[in-house]
Amino acid sequence: MADTDTGSAAGGRPETPAKPLAPGTLRRIERQAGALASAAVARMDETLPWFRALPADQRSWVMLVAQAGVRSLVEWLRSGGTVAASTEISDEVFAAAPRALARVITLTHTVQLIKVTVDVAEAEVPGYAESGEQEALIQAILRFSREIAFSAARVYARAAESRGAWDARLQALLVDALLRGDSSDVLASRAAALGWADAPPVAVAVGRSPGGDITAVLHAVYRAARRARLEVIAGVHGDRLVVVVGGATDPVAAASALGGAFGEGPVVVGPAVPSLDQATASARAALAGFRAASAWPGAPSPVAADDLLPERVLSGDMDARRKLRHDVFGALARAGSGLLETLDAFFASGGVLESAARELYVHPNTVRYRLRRVAEVTALSPLDGRDAFALRMALTIGRLDPAT
Repeated sequence: MADTDTGSAAGGRPETPAKPLAPGTLRRIERQAGALASAAVARMDETLPWFRALPADQRSWVMLVAQAGVRSLVEWLRSGGTVAASTEISDEVFAAAPRALARVITLTHTVQLIKVTVDVAEAEVPGYAESGEQEALIQAILRFSREIAFSAARVYARAAESRGAWDARLQALLVDALLRGDSSDVLASRAAALGWADAPPVAVAVGRSPGGDITAVLHAVYRAARRARLEVIAGVHGDRLVVVVGGATDPVAAASALGGAFGEGPVVVGPAVPSLDQATASARAALAGFRAASAWPGAPSPVAADDLLPERVLSGDMDARRKLRHDVFGALARAGSGLLETLDAFFASGGVLESAARELYVHPNTVRYRLRRVAEVTALSPLDGRDAFALRMALTIGRLDPAT
C-alpha cells in the first residue's frame, strides 16, 4: 500500500488545507486530552472483549498510544491538517510502542481501536467547539482518523516486511545446516524458531530458483504449500531452491504440488525420512540427483532421486554407488536361485528370452520366472529400459566392490 499524504483526497486529487480552528477551541481540546484518552480506553473496555483480556502492560501501551493520538490531533487541527506533510502521523502516535503493539495486537484489532477512539472523539469534541465550528471540527476529525488508519497500516506493513526478511534468513540458516549435516539439536532449534511442526514423513526437493527477490520466491512456495496443506521450509542457495516438505506420504506428488514455485529445469526429490533431524540424507540425495539430472534428458519433473541412481553413480555419488551395490546386487546375491546368472545371460543375449534359456540350459518359462523374481527382489524390472540400465550398473559395481 502506498503512503497517502494528508493533502490527498481518496480519489487522488489534492485537498485544500482546512482553515485552522479558533484558539479557544484548540485550548479546550488540549486541556481535555487526558480525559478524552481515558474515555476512549474505557469505551474499548466496554465494547471489545479481546481488549479486556489483555494484560495490564499491554493495556497501558494502548493508553499511551491513545494519549499520543489526542495530542497529535490537536497539533493536526492547529496546522489546518498540513502537519503530516512533513511528519508522518505514525511517528507521532505509534512511537510509544509500535513494535510491541504489532506483535501482540493484530491490524484488525488496531482498526477496531481506532474506530472506538474516533467514535468517542466525535461524541465529545464538538462540545468544545466555538460557535459555528462544530461541523468543521467533525469533518477534521474524520480526515484525521483516515490518516491514523493509513499510518497504522504502514506500521504493520513495515513490521511484516521485517518479519519476512528475518524468517527468510532463518530458513536459509536451517537449510544450510541441513545440507552440511549439522547435529539434530541445531536443526531442531532453528526449526522451532520458524514454528516448524515436524509432520512425518519429511523429504527434500531441489530445483532451480525462478530468480528475483528471495522473499517473493519463498512466498510463492508457502502459498503453494498452504493450498496443498503441506508443512514446508525453503531456502534459496545460489540458483537452487531447496524445499523441505513435511507431512507428505508421497514426496514426488508433494513436490509436484509445489512445482509452480520452482524455476525451469528438473526438480529432484530425495527419499522420505521419519523426521527433520534425519533429512540430511534426503537433502544429500536430492542435491546429487539435481547435479546428475541433465544426463537423463527424458526424466519426468519432479523425479525421485532414487530414479537417477545410475546417473548419480557416473557423476561420482558414493551414496548411490553403495545403494546399488547393497540394495540391488547384494539383494540378488542373497536371494540366490540363479538370479545373477540369469540376468547376465539375459543381458548378454540382448534381452532375448529364448537365447538366455539356451545359454542357461533351462526352459524359457524358467527365465521368465527368474526375471519376475528379480523385479520382486529389487523393484527393478529387467524388461524396462531404465530399470535394466540400473540393474546392469548394479551388476558392474557389485563385482568391482564385492563387499555387500
